[in-house]
Amino acid sequence: MVPQIFRRRQLEEQLGLTRSSIYKMMENGEFPRPIKLGRRAVGWRADEVANWLDKLQEASSDE
Repeated sequence: MVPQIFRRRQLEEQLGLTRSSIYKMMENGEFPRPIKLGRRAVGWRADEVANWLDKLQEASSDE
């Protein structure tokens, strides 16, 4: 089965994050890294983004 891929604009719309926020979190190891789709195209696996969201939810419920 082929995984669903989010492009950056889709992530921004779905998560309410800006481009700079996404890349800053990636630099800090707080957000999944994209996969290369072509020479100038990247995307994020939907399952990795979902796991990231689950971890955020767990962390907020632990507080």
